[in-house]
Amino acid sequence: MSIRRDQMRIILMTGKGGVGKTSMAAATGLRCAELGYKTLVLSTDPAHSLADSLDVPLTHDPREVRANFWAAELDALIELESNWGAVKKYITTVLQAQGLDGIQAEELAILPGMDEIFSLVRVKRHYDEADFDVLIIDSAPTGTALRLLSLPEVAGWYVRKFFRPMQGIAKTLTPIFSPMVKGLTGIPLPNNEVMDAPFEFYEKIEALERVLTDNTLTTVRLVTNPEKMVIKESMRAHAYLSLYNVATDMVIANRVIPDHVEDPYFQQWKASQQIYRKEIQDSFSPLPIREIPLYQDELVGFAALERLKVDLYGELDPSEVLYKEQTLKVIQEKGAYRLDLYLPGIPKSEVQLTKTGDELNIRIGNHRRNLVLPQSLAALQTSGAKMENDYLQIRFSTP
Repeated sequence: MSIRRDQMRIILMTGKGGVGKTSMAAATGLRCAELGYKTLVLSTDPAHSLADSLDVPLTHDPREVRANFWAAELDALIELESNWGAVKKYITTVLQAQGLDGIQAEELAILPGMDEIFSLVRVKRHYDEADFDVLIIDSAPTGTALRLLSLPEVAGWYVRKFFRPMQGIAKTLTPIFSPMVKGLTGIPLPNNEVMDAPFEFYEKIEALERVLTDNTLTTVRLVTNPEKMVIKESMRAHAYLSLYNVATDMVIANRVIPDHVEDPYFQQWKASQQIYRKEIQDSFSPLPIREIPLYQDELVGFAALERLKVDLYGELDPSEVLYKEQTLKVIQEKGAYRLDLYLPGIPKSEVQLTKTGDELNIRIGNHRRNLVLPQSLAALQTSGAKMENDYLQIRFSTP
Protein backbone atom coordinates (compact mmCIF):
# COMPACT_ATOMS: atom_id res chain seq x y z
CA MET A 1 0.00 0.00 0.00
CA SER A 2 1.41 3.40 -0.96
CA ILE A 3 1.94 6.23 1.51
CA ARG A 4 -0.01 9.44 0.90
CA ARG A 5 1.68 12.79 1.40
CA ASP A 6 -0.35 15.85 2.43
CA GLN A 7 0.81 17.65 -0.73
CA MET A 8 2.58 16.45 -3.83
CA ARG A 9 6.37 16.72 -3.59
CA ILE A 10 8.17 17.96 -6.73
CA ILE A 11 11.84 17.16 -7.36
CA LEU A 12 13.39 18.77 -10.43
CA MET A 13 16.48 16.96 -11.70
CA THR A 14 18.66 19.07 -13.95
CA GLY A 15 22.24 19.60 -15.10
CA LYS A 16 24.35 20.11 -18.19
CA GLY A 17 23.44 17.83 -21.07
CA GLY A 18 25.04 14.40 -20.76
CA VAL A 19 25.83 14.44 -17.02
CA GLY A 20 23.41 11.62 -16.20
CA LYS A 21 20.35 13.45 -14.85
CA THR A 22 17.91 11.00 -16.45
CA SER A 23 19.51 8.05 -14.62
CA MET A 24 19.36 10.02 -11.36
CA ALA A 25 15.69 10.86 -11.91
CA ALA A 26 14.86 7.22 -12.64
CA ALA A 27 16.78 5.95 -9.58
CA THR A 28 15.10 8.58 -7.38
CA GLY A 29 11.72 7.42 -8.64
CA LEU A 30 12.64 3.83 -7.94
CA ARG A 31 13.58 4.63 -4.33
CA CYS A 32 10.42 6.69 -3.71
CA ALA A 33 8.25 3.89 -5.10
CA GLU A 34 10.10 1.37 -2.93
CA LEU A 35 9.21 3.47 0.14
CA GLY A 36 5.54 3.30 -0.79
CA TYR A 37 5.02 6.69 -2.42
CA LYS A 38 2.93 6.81 -5.54
CA THR A 39 5.60 8.25 -7.84
CA LEU A 40 5.66 9.72 -11.34
CA VAL A 41 8.90 10.40 -13.22
CA LEU A 42 8.09 12.82 -16.04
CA SER A 43 10.60 13.62 -18.79
CA THR A 44 10.19 17.17 -20.13
CA ASP A 45 13.47 17.09 -22.06
CA PRO A 46 12.72 17.42 -25.81
CA ALA A 47 15.42 14.77 -26.38
CA HIS A 48 13.80 12.08 -24.24
CA SER A 49 15.95 9.27 -22.83
CA LEU A 50 13.83 8.12 -19.87
CA ALA A 51 12.40 5.15 -21.79
CA ASP A 52 15.95 4.14 -22.74
CA SER A 53 17.08 4.41 -19.12
CA LEU A 54 14.21 2.26 -17.84
CA ASP A 55 14.39 0.03 -20.93
CA VAL A 56 10.61 0.15 -21.33
CA PRO A 57 8.49 1.93 -23.96
CA LEU A 58 6.84 5.15 -22.74
CA THR A 59 4.31 7.60 -24.13
CA HIS A 60 2.79 10.95 -23.17
CA ASP A 61 0.45 9.31 -20.68
CA PRO A 62 1.86 7.89 -17.42
CA ARG A 63 2.53 4.16 -17.50
CA GLU A 64 3.01 2.05 -14.38
CA VAL A 65 6.37 0.34 -14.88
CA ARG A 66 6.66 -1.07 -11.35
CA ALA A 67 4.59 -1.05 -8.19
CA ASN A 68 3.96 2.62 -7.21
CA PHE A 69 6.21 3.77 -10.09
CA TRP A 70 4.80 5.55 -13.14
CA ALA A 71 6.79 7.13 -15.97
CA ALA A 72 5.97 9.31 -18.99
CA GLU A 73 7.72 11.25 -21.74
CA LEU A 74 5.89 14.48 -22.33
CA ASP A 75 4.67 15.12 -25.87
CA ALA A 76 4.63 18.91 -25.82
CA LEU A 77 2.68 19.10 -29.10
CA ILE A 78 -0.26 17.33 -27.44
CA GLU A 79 -0.15 19.84 -24.59
CA LEU A 80 0.10 22.71 -27.05
CA GLU A 81 -2.94 21.52 -28.99
CA SER A 82 -5.10 21.15 -25.89
CA ASN A 83 -4.09 24.48 -24.34
CA TRP A 84 -3.34 26.66 -27.35
CA GLY A 85 -5.52 25.11 -30.03
CA ALA A 86 -7.78 28.14 -30.57
CA VAL A 87 -4.84 30.51 -30.93
CA LYS A 88 -3.04 28.12 -33.28
CA LYS A 89 -6.15 27.79 -35.43
CA TYR A 90 -6.53 31.57 -35.64
CA ILE A 91 -2.87 32.15 -36.57
CA THR A 92 -3.17 29.39 -39.19
CA THR A 93 -6.22 31.17 -40.69
CA VAL A 94 -4.30 34.46 -40.86
CA LEU A 95 -1.29 32.82 -42.52
CA GLN A 96 -3.46 30.97 -45.04
CA ALA A 97 -5.11 34.26 -45.95
CA GLN A 98 -1.62 35.53 -46.75
CA GLY A 99 -1.17 32.74 -49.29
CA LEU A 100 0.60 29.99 -47.33
CA ASP A 101 -0.60 26.43 -47.84
CA GLY A 102 -2.14 24.47 -44.99
CA ILE A 103 0.94 22.57 -43.81
CA GLN A 104 3.22 25.63 -43.88
CA ALA A 105 0.63 27.72 -42.06
CA GLU A 106 0.16 25.10 -39.33
CA GLU A 107 3.91 24.74 -38.80
CA LEU A 108 4.46 28.50 -38.58
CA ALA A 109 1.51 28.86 -36.19
CA ILE A 110 3.59 27.10 -33.54
CA LEU A 111 5.96 29.76 -32.24
CA PRO A 112 9.54 28.68 -31.42
CA GLY A 113 9.82 27.40 -27.87
CA MET A 114 6.06 26.92 -27.37
CA ASP A 115 6.42 23.13 -27.15
CA GLU A 116 8.86 23.52 -24.23
CA ILE A 117 6.66 26.10 -22.52
CA PHE A 118 3.69 23.77 -22.30
CA SER A 119 5.66 21.27 -20.27
CA LEU A 120 4.97 23.69 -17.40
CA VAL A 121 1.23 23.37 -17.95
CA ARG A 122 1.49 19.58 -17.73
CA VAL A 123 3.33 19.85 -14.41
CA LYS A 124 0.61 22.18 -13.12
CA ARG A 125 -2.10 19.70 -14.11
CA HIS A 126 -0.41 16.85 -12.27
CA TYR A 127 -0.12 19.05 -9.19
CA ASP A 128 -3.81 20.03 -9.33
CA GLU A 129 -5.02 16.48 -9.87
CA ALA A 130 -2.86 15.21 -6.96
CA ASP A 131 -2.84 11.66 -8.36
CA PHE A 132 0.75 11.16 -7.21
CA ASP A 133 2.64 11.69 -3.98
CA VAL A 134 5.95 12.51 -5.66
CA LEU A 135 6.58 14.06 -9.09
CA ILE A 136 10.17 13.82 -10.34
CA ILE A 137 10.88 15.96 -13.37
CA ASP A 138 13.66 14.81 -15.67
CA SER A 139 14.10 18.30 -17.08
CA ALA A 140 15.83 19.72 -20.11
CA PRO A 141 19.51 20.72 -19.71
CA THR A 142 20.07 23.68 -17.40
CA GLY A 143 19.89 26.44 -20.03
CA THR A 144 16.42 25.42 -21.24
CA ALA A 145 15.22 24.62 -17.72
CA LEU A 146 16.21 28.09 -16.52
CA ARG A 147 14.42 29.75 -19.43
CA LEU A 148 11.26 27.88 -18.45
CA LEU A 149 11.61 28.91 -14.80
CA SER A 150 11.85 32.56 -15.86
CA LEU A 151 8.71 32.28 -18.00
CA PRO A 152 6.09 33.11 -15.32
CA GLU A 153 7.63 36.50 -14.58
CA VAL A 154 8.25 37.31 -18.25
CA ALA A 155 4.68 36.34 -19.14
CA GLY A 156 3.39 38.31 -16.16
CA TRP A 157 5.13 41.46 -17.40
CA TYR A 158 3.48 41.18 -20.83
CA VAL A 159 0.08 40.43 -19.31
CA ARG A 160 0.21 43.42 -16.94
CA LYS A 161 1.75 45.92 -19.36
CA PHE A 162 0.34 44.92 -22.72
CA PHE A 163 -2.15 42.09 -22.98
CA ARG A 164 -4.78 43.07 -20.39
CA PRO A 165 -5.33 46.58 -21.85
CA MET A 166 -5.46 45.14 -25.38
CA GLN A 167 -7.86 42.40 -24.26
CA GLY A 168 -10.36 44.95 -23.00
CA ILE A 169 -10.18 46.99 -26.20
CA ALA A 170 -10.48 43.93 -28.42
CA LYS A 171 -13.54 42.56 -26.60
CA THR A 172 -15.27 45.89 -27.12
CA LEU A 173 -14.35 46.44 -30.78
CA THR A 174 -14.39 42.89 -32.18
CA PRO A 175 -18.22 42.49 -32.38
CA ILE A 176 -18.46 45.84 -34.18
CA PHE A 177 -15.59 45.68 -36.64
CA SER A 178 -14.99 41.94 -37.20
CA PRO A 179 -17.51 41.58 -40.10
CA MET A 180 -16.06 44.68 -41.77
CA VAL A 181 -12.45 43.52 -41.39
CA LYS A 182 -13.27 40.02 -42.61
CA GLY A 183 -15.05 41.44 -45.63
CA LEU A 184 -12.06 43.59 -46.57
CA THR A 185 -9.20 41.20 -45.76
CA GLY A 186 -10.76 37.76 -45.49
CA ILE A 187 -9.36 37.54 -41.95
CA PRO A 188 -11.70 37.71 -38.93
CA LEU A 189 -10.66 39.54 -35.79
CA PRO A 190 -9.83 37.18 -32.89
CA ASN A 191 -12.84 36.00 -30.90
CA ASN A 192 -13.08 35.80 -27.10
CA GLU A 193 -11.72 32.25 -27.01
CA VAL A 194 -8.57 33.36 -28.81
CA MET A 195 -8.19 36.50 -26.67
CA ASP A 196 -8.77 34.62 -23.40
CA ALA A 197 -6.30 31.80 -24.10
CA PRO A 198 -3.08 33.75 -23.32
CA PHE A 199 -4.45 35.03 -20.02
CA GLU A 200 -5.74 31.58 -19.02
CA PHE A 201 -2.31 30.17 -19.84
CA TYR A 202 -0.65 32.88 -17.76
CA GLU A 203 -2.92 32.13 -14.79
CA LYS A 204 -1.84 28.48 -14.92
CA ILE A 205 1.89 29.18 -14.96
CA GLU A 206 1.53 31.95 -12.36
CA ALA A 207 -0.11 29.40 -10.04
CA LEU A 208 2.65 26.91 -10.86
CA GLU A 209 5.29 29.52 -10.01
CA ARG A 210 3.92 29.65 -6.46
CA VAL A 211 4.43 25.87 -6.26
CA LEU A 212 7.93 25.92 -7.77
CA THR A 213 9.08 28.66 -5.39
CA ASP A 214 7.60 26.97 -2.32
CA ASN A 215 10.77 25.44 -0.95
CA THR A 216 8.82 23.04 1.25
CA LEU A 217 7.27 21.43 -1.85
CA THR A 218 9.76 21.88 -4.69
CA THR A 219 13.54 21.53 -4.77
CA VAL A 220 16.20 20.96 -7.40
CA ARG A 221 18.74 18.14 -7.44
CA LEU A 222 21.68 19.44 -9.47
CA VAL A 223 23.68 16.78 -11.34
CA THR A 224 27.29 17.53 -12.25
CA ASN A 225 30.54 15.76 -13.17
CA PRO A 226 34.04 16.37 -11.75
CA GLU A 227 35.10 18.34 -14.82
CA LYS A 228 35.97 22.03 -15.07
CA MET A 229 33.37 23.09 -17.68
CA VAL A 230 30.57 21.09 -16.08
CA ILE A 231 31.28 22.48 -12.60
CA LYS A 232 31.31 26.06 -13.89
CA GLU A 233 27.92 25.60 -15.54
CA SER A 234 26.55 23.92 -12.41
CA MET A 235 27.70 26.84 -10.25
CA ARG A 236 26.00 29.31 -12.58
CA ALA A 237 22.87 27.18 -12.60
CA HIS A 238 22.79 27.14 -8.79
CA ALA A 239 22.99 30.93 -8.69
CA TYR A 240 20.36 31.39 -11.41
CA LEU A 241 17.99 28.98 -9.69
CA SER A 242 18.33 31.11 -6.57
CA LEU A 243 17.65 34.18 -8.68
CA TYR A 244 14.27 32.66 -9.56
CA ASN A 245 13.73 31.68 -5.88
CA VAL A 246 13.97 27.95 -6.59
CA ALA A 247 15.88 26.06 -3.89
CA THR A 248 18.50 23.37 -4.45
CA ASP A 249 18.69 20.63 -1.81
CA MET A 250 21.35 18.27 -3.21
CA VAL A 251 24.29 18.18 -5.62
CA ILE A 252 25.12 14.86 -7.27
CA ALA A 253 28.70 14.44 -8.53
CA ASN A 254 28.39 11.67 -11.10
CA ARG A 255 31.00 9.43 -12.77
CA VAL A 256 33.71 9.62 -10.13
CA ILE A 257 36.48 7.09 -10.87
CA PRO A 258 36.59 4.70 -7.88
CA ASP A 259 39.71 4.60 -5.70
CA HIS A 260 40.29 0.92 -6.45
CA VAL A 261 40.89 1.61 -10.15
CA GLU A 262 44.69 1.37 -10.59
CA ASP A 263 45.01 1.09 -14.36
CA PRO A 264 47.70 3.59 -15.54
CA TYR A 265 45.35 4.76 -18.30
CA PHE A 266 43.11 6.37 -15.66
CA GLN A 267 45.79 7.88 -13.40
CA GLN A 268 45.89 11.36 -14.93
CA TRP A 269 42.09 11.42 -15.11
CA LYS A 270 41.86 10.38 -11.45
CA ALA A 271 44.34 13.08 -10.43
CA SER A 272 42.34 15.81 -12.18
CA GLN A 273 39.12 14.44 -10.68
CA GLN A 274 40.63 14.76 -7.19
CA ILE A 275 41.07 18.49 -7.80
CA TYR A 276 37.55 18.92 -9.17
CA ARG A 277 35.96 16.79 -6.43
CA LYS A 278 37.41 19.21 -3.89
CA GLU A 279 36.18 22.15 -5.98
CA ILE A 280 32.66 20.71 -5.92
CA GLN A 281 32.83 20.38 -2.13
CA ASP A 282 34.16 23.94 -1.72
CA SER A 283 31.73 25.47 -4.22
CA PHE A 284 28.48 23.88 -3.08
CA SER A 285 28.95 23.44 0.66
CA PRO A 286 26.86 23.31 2.85
CA LEU A 287 24.56 21.56 0.36
CA PRO A 288 24.57 17.75 0.68
CA ILE A 289 26.88 16.33 -2.00
CA ARG A 290 26.59 12.72 -3.10
CA GLU A 291 29.35 11.14 -5.20
CA ILE A 292 28.35 8.42 -7.66
CA PRO A 293 31.04 6.16 -9.15
CA LEU A 294 31.77 5.63 -12.81
CA TYR A 295 30.23 2.20 -13.36
CA GLN A 296 31.69 -0.52 -15.55
CA ASP A 297 28.34 -1.15 -17.23
CA GLU A 298 25.69 1.04 -18.82
CA LEU A 299 22.97 2.33 -16.50
CA VAL A 300 20.14 0.77 -18.48
CA GLY A 301 17.27 -1.20 -17.01
CA PHE A 302 16.03 -1.79 -13.49
CA ALA A 303 18.92 -3.97 -12.32
CA ALA A 304 21.41 -1.16 -13.00
CA LEU A 305 19.08 1.47 -11.53
CA GLU A 306 18.70 -0.61 -8.34
CA ARG A 307 22.46 -0.35 -7.81
CA LEU A 308 22.44 3.39 -8.53
CA LYS A 309 19.49 3.86 -6.17
CA VAL A 310 21.50 2.38 -3.27
CA ASP A 311 24.61 4.44 -4.03
CA LEU A 312 22.56 7.60 -4.40
CA TYR A 313 20.31 7.41 -1.36
CA GLY A 314 21.20 4.44 0.84
CA GLU A 315 18.55 4.52 3.56
CA LEU A 316 17.50 8.13 2.86
CA ASP A 317 13.97 9.09 1.85
CA PRO A 318 14.39 11.08 -1.40
CA SER A 319 10.99 12.74 -0.96
CA GLU A 320 12.28 14.66 2.07
CA VAL A 321 13.72 18.15 1.60
CA LEU A 322 17.38 17.29 2.15
CA TYR A 323 18.55 20.87 2.76
CA LYS A 324 16.54 24.00 3.51
CA GLU A 325 18.01 26.70 1.31
CA GLN A 326 16.58 30.21 1.81
CA THR A 327 17.01 32.02 -1.49
CA LEU A 328 15.15 35.25 -0.69
CA LYS A 329 14.46 37.13 2.53
CA VAL A 330 13.35 40.62 3.61
CA ILE A 331 14.99 42.02 6.75
CA GLN A 332 13.99 45.12 8.71
CA GLU A 333 16.89 46.89 10.40
CA LYS A 334 17.09 50.32 12.09
CA GLY A 335 13.91 51.61 10.49
CA ALA A 336 15.01 50.57 6.98
CA TYR A 337 14.60 47.42 4.90
CA ARG A 338 17.02 45.06 3.20
CA LEU A 339 16.33 42.44 0.55
CA ASP A 340 18.79 39.53 0.64
CA LEU A 341 19.04 37.42 -2.52
CA TYR A 342 21.13 34.25 -2.44
CA LEU A 343 23.50 34.27 -5.44
CA PRO A 344 26.30 31.79 -4.66
CA GLY A 345 29.51 32.36 -6.57
CA ILE A 346 28.33 35.50 -8.38
CA PRO A 347 30.52 38.64 -7.93
CA LYS A 348 28.66 41.90 -7.39
CA SER A 349 30.29 43.33 -10.53
CA GLU A 350 28.19 40.95 -12.66
CA VAL A 351 24.88 42.07 -11.14
CA GLN A 352 22.86 44.93 -12.66
CA LEU A 353 19.95 46.43 -10.66
CA THR A 354 17.22 48.83 -11.72
CA LYS A 355 13.91 49.68 -10.01
CA THR A 356 10.79 50.77 -11.87
CA GLY A 357 7.64 51.29 -9.84
CA ASP A 358 7.01 48.17 -7.79
CA GLU A 359 9.44 46.01 -9.83
CA LEU A 360 13.11 45.36 -9.17
CA ASN A 361 14.95 44.26 -12.31
CA ILE A 362 17.92 41.99 -11.54
CA ARG A 363 20.17 41.01 -14.44
CA ILE A 364 23.08 38.55 -14.32
CA GLY A 365 24.59 37.79 -17.71
CA ASN A 366 21.74 36.81 -20.03
CA HIS A 367 19.39 35.94 -17.16
CA ARG A 368 16.98 38.54 -15.85
CA ARG A 369 14.32 38.56 -13.18
CA ASN A 370 11.61 41.18 -12.80
CA LEU A 371 10.93 40.80 -9.09
CA VAL A 372 7.60 42.29 -8.00
CA LEU A 373 8.43 43.80 -4.62
CA PRO A 374 6.35 43.35 -1.47
CA GLN A 375 4.31 46.40 -0.48
CA SER A 376 6.77 47.28 2.29
CA LEU A 377 9.51 47.82 -0.32
CA ALA A 378 7.62 49.01 -3.38
CA ALA A 379 7.31 52.62 -2.18
CA LEU A 380 10.99 52.84 -1.21
CA GLN A 381 14.09 53.58 -3.26
CA THR A 382 17.16 51.38 -3.51
CA SER A 383 20.05 52.96 -1.62
CA GLY A 384 22.93 50.60 -2.28
CA ALA A 385 23.88 46.96 -2.54
CA LYS A 386 26.75 44.71 -1.51
CA MET A 387 27.66 41.04 -1.68
CA GLU A 388 28.18 39.29 1.65
CA ASN A 389 28.37 35.54 2.35
CA ASP A 390 26.95 34.75 -1.12
CA TYR A 391 23.92 37.02 -0.49
CA LEU A 392 23.32 40.13 -2.56
CA GLN A 393 22.11 42.58 0.09
CA ILE A 394 19.99 45.36 -1.44
CA ARG A 395 19.15 48.25 0.87
CA PHE A 396 15.94 50.29 0.61
CA SER A 397 15.21 53.72 2.12
CA THR A 398 12.53 56.42 1.90
CA PRO A 399 12.81 58.74 -1.14
